[in-house]
Amino acid sequence: MSGYDRRLVEHLLPAVWDIETAYGIRNPQAPDADMPKGATDPKAASTLFAHLADIRRGWAAAPLSFGERQALVLRYGADLPDDEAGVLQGVTDRAVRYRLERGVGKLAAWLNGADYVDSYDKLSDAA
Repeated sequence: MSGYDRRLVEHLLPAVWDIETAYGIRNPQAPDADMPKGATDPKAASTLFAHLADIRRGWAAAPLSFGERQALVLRYGADLPDDEAGVLQGVTDRAVRYRLERGVGKLAAWLNGADYVDSYDKLSDAA
């Protein structure tokens, strides 16, 4: 399994609910299209669809609370801002942001095979 950080998890989450989103997701390891001689890392060049499969599996299996799942669906599935998601969940926008923070962190930790710790980020653990 590859290293998953918050940025990558947030980048891939919309594809959990909309399969066609995968066709619009840019591979973070690929060079910019306007770079004439952009180099790629051959070992990481074709991992996008593996990451998408992992994120879907993580969504189904990660230990997320009901509120965290709701917040993630409303943000990454329905693309609602925090205040609207809060109205639908019956909580403040601050509570929605907290649920999103924990939900993304739990997903990243689960994908990395680690225990969740508040503010989990694989990159900060490597430092």
